[in-house]
Amino acid sequence: MPNDSSNPSRGRVRRRATLADVAKAVGVSTMTASRAIGRPELVSEELRGQIEIAIRELGYVPNRAARALASARSHVIAVLIPSLSNAVFTDVLAGVQDAVDAEGYQVLIGNTRYSFAEEEKLVNIHLQSNPDGVLLTGLTQSERVRQMLSAAGIPTVSMMDLSDDPDRYSVGMSQFDAGHTITRHLLVKGYRRIGFIAAQLDERTLKRADGYRHALQQAGLYDSRREVLVSDPSTIALGAELVGRLMARAPDCDAVFCCNDDLAYGAIFQCQRRGIAIPQQLAICGFNDLPASAWMNPSVTTISTPRYRVGFEAATLLKQLICGEQPEQRRIDLGFTLMAREST
Repeated sequence: MPNDSSNPSRGRVRRRATLADVAKAVGVSTMTASRAIGRPELVSEELRGQIEIAIRELGYVPNRAARALASARSHVIAVLIPSLSNAVFTDVLAGVQDAVDAEGYQVLIGNTRYSFAEEEKLVNIHLQSNPDGVLLTGLTQSERVRQMLSAAGIPTVSMMDLSDDPDRYSVGMSQFDAGHTITRHLLVKGYRRIGFIAAQLDERTLKRADGYRHALQQAGLYDSRREVLVSDPSTIALGAELVGRLMARAPDCDAVFCCNDDLAYGAIFQCQRRGIAIPQQLAICGFNDLPASAWMNPSVTTISTPRYRVGFEAATLLKQLICGEQPEQRRIDLGFTLMAREST
């Protein structure tokens, strides 16, 4: 067996570079080196450049835990979303990231997978990192999550929906109003036997369903037989299946509101396979205005949601709260836009 004792580096663990090492390399105090990292505007550009070079050469990595103890701030924000594969929430995350990057916040992302139990677990884990604030998706959390966040005493902002609670901060849009608006669009276009298909059945989907029902009830046209709702994850394939179920259950439908765009895509593909003309025999609309919606054949009527702005404005509001500022609004309604296209 070869003897490794001739290799002086084997068996040694290299000591982690410290801020004092950086300061010594540049010939400044540790306080000055710290200021160059945490408050660079207070250090000359020339000195800042020298410190940055030393950091790279020494491989120095700031100790966030030590900084948090010293400042009582972790510069960490926890963000909980229900899906990492859904483009809706990747857009929200992009907005969050852009809002906090300049201040050097780190974003801890948790995927709740539409599960209260998973959300409880993630909140418990993230709170151990002493985040400065938390961004939640939606307004419905378990009692355990509410208790943990209340005990933590840190700012919390809800995204994608609007709260009527005067003690809660929220940024989003009215899901009910959006569902009502797109159903009214179908009514104005002359459709009278309007169906609804939905998946996942999270709180936002159910509010869209309520908006759909209310619009039809106002018109005296609501029929529960025209609804097909399942708790399965939303996919294009499921959209094809659900519109098939709807047509079997209520074959006289002349329009269908799909609770999101991927279901609408599947419904369109299913109709094309069956030779059902869109919109002449069946109008189809979706929700969220994903990029493909404008390029489908036919292009999809849908509701455009301000996903990036939701993330950006929610993170901006959270930063204000973290800094002890009193925001002008607790409830920021970013609205939505009806995108009327060929499918209706």
